[in-house]
Amino acid sequence: MEINDLTPAEQRLWRAFATGTAVDFREAPDEAASPDWGPERTVRAVVLRALLLNGPREPGEIAALKVAGARVTGLLDLRHAVVDSMFRLNHCRFDEAPRLVGAQLTYVSLRDSELPGLDASHIRIDGGLRLTRCRIGGPVHLSRAQISGALYLDGAVVTAADRTEPVLQLNQLSLDNDLCARGLRTQGMIRLDGASVTGSIDLEDAELDNPGAQVLSAEALDVGANLLGRRMRARGRIDLRGSRIPGRVDLLRTSLSNPGGTALRASSCVIGEIWLREGAPIEGRLNLRRAEVGQLQLAPEMLPDQVRLLDLTYTFLTPHEPAERRLPMLERDDGAFDPHAYEQLTAAYRRIGDDGAARVVQLAEQRRHRGTLPWYGRVWGHLQDAAVGYGFRPLRAAVWLLSLLAAGSLAYAGHHPPPLKAGEAPGFNPVFYTLDLLLPVISFGQESAFAPAGWYQTLSYVLIVTGWILATTVVAGVTRTVSRQ
Repeated sequence: MEINDLTPAEQRLWRAFATGTAVDFREAPDEAASPDWGPERTVRAVVLRALLLNGPREPGEIAALKVAGARVTGLLDLRHAVVDSMFRLNHCRFDEAPRLVGAQLTYVSLRDSELPGLDASHIRIDGGLRLTRCRIGGPVHLSRAQISGALYLDGAVVTAADRTEPVLQLNQLSLDNDLCARGLRTQGMIRLDGASVTGSIDLEDAELDNPGAQVLSAEALDVGANLLGRRMRARGRIDLRGSRIPGRVDLLRTSLSNPGGTALRASSCVIGEIWLREGAPIEGRLNLRRAEVGQLQLAPEMLPDQVRLLDLTYTFLTPHEPAERRLPMLERDDGAFDPHAYEQLTAAYRRIGDDGAARVVQLAEQRRHRGTLPWYGRVWGHLQDAAVGYGFRPLRAAVWLLSLLAAGSLAYAGHHPPPLKAGEAPGFNPVFYTLDLLLPVISFGQESAFAPAGWYQTLSYVLIVTGWILATTVVAGVTRTVSRQ
């Protein structure tokens, strides 16, 4: 391409490229994108391609394409090209979506530009890719891209008329730094399946919108540090199934909404910490099944009506709440009884020394388990619960014993039963006689010496049967408590 074939605007770029001089077509440095893109601000994509592949060089200078405020007409086609010069096309407008499939580049910046899309799958960039505050009206393809630096999407707006395909295709992306997307706004699905991010993913203040469908698909995502999503607003399903995030998943003050479906799925994940509090109640299901979490910061008021916790394991559960505030979440797993969930909650309370709350959880577990038993098992369970609270309310046995002892003593104090053998019976004592009836093992010699009749004989049978039931339930409850500890 000869310089005489170029427009005045393109000639400026041609001369500036060899020394890496920046060319700004805007009248003012802070000028926003303008609908007035005249010929003095227009460059052809083929000229940019020629510069990047075979542009002029000057000894001792670093060639680079640095443009601001230009309109790029035609297709910028760098498919499978090897470009050793960085290029920066900021505040520009592209008539067609650039094609960078399989290209090998050093550094790319399209900051504050307007594009109908971007096709850059399998791209390799030795530096970073900056799409900060871009307005993109079509899908962005970065699947299987390899980026040695960071990927910047802060403040970007990505939309697409066709929502059947992802608006951000980042599946199998390999990123050696951070994915910075604060304030990102998307309409459609973001796909991060199988991506590997050495640093963190920052989605703070992002607005992700794809109602009734997946808004963020990140299955088997591998993050080196954190997934940050404070104040994020997501309408649609977030899927993190099988992901590994050793740091924290920070969802403080987030708004998650997918009515009638799953709002957040983090099943089978390995996560250092999950922060889910200080936000509005989740609309939709929360699925944490089979996840392994070091610290689970979960506010009860954020929990939705359906919570799936089957085989969830965690070490610490914060903030500290009374057991009565935590138990409802264990009853929202599709009505299924999961003893593992109760044992996890019990262990969490014991780690912080709250044995009282741990016993409340264990008692709730036994009561929930009772509903799964046949009728005779439920009857026996009710007896254990009423007598000693399944062994977790041992003082209840003493209350029953003292109440029955008082009732029997008063009854037999007013009517002494006749002795079996006159002259051989010891002196009658209503208290010890009642104790003889109540305690199945200990004998004070009163029961065998006297024979009540009528209603008092019926009372003695009731006390004997009640004593056996009380003793059996106490032994069963204490044995269960000791074996659990």
